[in-house]
This record gives sequence, C-alpha cells and structure tokens, in this order.
Amino acid sequence: MRIDPSYGPFAAARDHSEEAQAALAETLKGAEDRIYVVEPEPWPEPPGTRVIGRRDLVQMIADGALPAPPEDSRIVLLDEQDAGQMAALAHATQPGPWSSGTHRYGDYYGIRVDGRLAAMAGERMLIPGFAELSGVATWPEFRGQGFAATLIKRVFAGFAARGDTPFLHSYAENAGAIRLYEQLGFRQRAQLVLTVLALA
Repeated sequence: MRIDPSYGPFAAARDHSEEAQAALAETLKGAEDRIYVVEPEPWPEPPGTRVIGRRDLVQMIADGALPAPPEDSRIVLLDEQDAGQMAALAHATQPGPWSSGTHRYGDYYGIRVDGRLAAMAGERMLIPGFAELSGVATWPEFRGQGFAATLIKRVFAGFAARGDTPFLHSYAENAGAIRLYEQLGFRQRAQLVLTVLALA
C-alpha cells in the first residue's frame, strides 16, 4: 500500500512474499517516482525496482510528563496561504520528505520574523492514542533562538488535548536534533531503516 503521493512517498508491504513485493513495485508510477519503506531492517528490492538510498532512523517516543505549553504570542497556526513558505523551508532544511500536500496532515505552527516563516513544527501520522511530531525545521540564520523547542511544545499541547502520546522519527546521524528531542522528554524506542526504491 502507498499513501497519496501528494502527502509523501511512504509505502509498505505485508511481507517479503512474491505477491506482496510485486504489489509494492506496482505502486511506482514512472521513472522519476520514489517510494520510502521504513522497517526494522533494510527492505529488499522487489523485482523491477532498484534501491537508490538507505538511511538509518531512530524512532522516539515521549511517554512521560510533557513540558508545559508555551505562552508565546509569536506562534501562529499555519494554513494554505503559508504552504509555499512551508515547502521552501522543508526543501532547504530536509527534516524529512515534503510534498505538495504534506502541510495538510494536521496542525502546523510557525514563528515569523519580519513576515518570513523562520521555523515550523507540526504533525504527520496519527494512530489510535499516538501522534507523530513532524516537519520540525528552522532556517539556519534563525537557529539557536529556541524556536524549534517552543513550537514542539505547542504541538505537544494539541496532542495532550486529544490524549495522544507523541512519537517521531529522526535521521540517526542528526545528533543535534536527537539531543533536543531528549531534552523535551523523548526517548529512543527503536532503530529503523529507510529504504528508497525506484523503478529499475
């Protein structure tokens, strides 16, 4: 199965069987298309595809007491009018895959500086009782001012209101981000592997 590509490139198969692997390959639509498979181990190439990238991930969960929501008048709820600036920030900083509809997963919050979106954070995957923190990004010139931590706490407040436990995925080599997440109450839950597939 594959999610709507306008929201992102994620896909998954039931198992490694010939039938499931063939179905996964069929989700690819053209030479430029890509799917991302996230599993505990590297995913094997389905027939007719090729692996064009692999990265180690950590899955983190915040299942303890969450930090208090911030009282910061600079925080704004982002909407369709902000989609262009959100995409520009995501493509420049690469917090994870970003497509034309990614900002529609759920609530995204931002902080603007002189009218420019300086930082953002929001949500992605929702499963019963859990919500994924995602899209945490800050332009390099605005880093070191606590924007990311402030926005994450605001996203947490929305999770808490619904009774959802926060979780996230981070590239394993992103030590700075992982340190921040740990300071905000996250702990590492699992090690995963991202496999990027394209047609052969």
